[in-house]
Amino acid sequence: MTGERPQIRATTIVAVRRKNKAAIAGDGQLTYGEVILKHKGRKIRRMGGGKVLAGFAGAAADALALFEKFEGYLEAHPEDLRRAAVELAKEWRTDKYLRNLQAVLAVADKKTLLMISGTGEIIEPDDEVLAIGSGAPQALGAARALLKYTDLSARDIAEESLRIAADICIYTNDQIMVEEL
Repeated sequence: MTGERPQIRATTIVAVRRKNKAAIAGDGQLTYGEVILKHKGRKIRRMGGGKVLAGFAGAAADALALFEKFEGYLEAHPEDLRRAAVELAKEWRTDKYLRNLQAVLAVADKKTLLMISGTGEIIEPDDEVLAIGSGAPQALGAARALLKYTDLSARDIAEESLRIAADICIYTNDQIMVEEL
């Protein structure tokens, strides 16, 4: 035991782009230490006047604070998701308070998918899919296979890849919420 207090943590998010559509799906599980606190937590949001989707994994309170900051950058740069992400990452990395926040964001519009972390990384995947959180490896593998071998929509791929992850990862459940652009 490290002496750290447990935080409410959110687990798995999948973001997919296909055929000029974007979808982000999140499972509902929220944990507090090693206890499942909630089965139907909401980890995804519409932002930027409904033109951007965002999801989080990690400490819930930290992610909600980052969502507020990101919304401000989207208002300042309404047609430029990358620029808003860069501005958030710069502040997140350099601000004394923000740099201690423990969360990762997945954001998407119809043209772009990005992962944003507190260490300044902004990752745009090569293959139109990204996953974050505890079940990310399982969800990412499933989403890549579904992208390659099916004609499913972005929404269906995001949802089904989370269902597959929920069957494998103990920190991911099958109470899935999906937002689509």
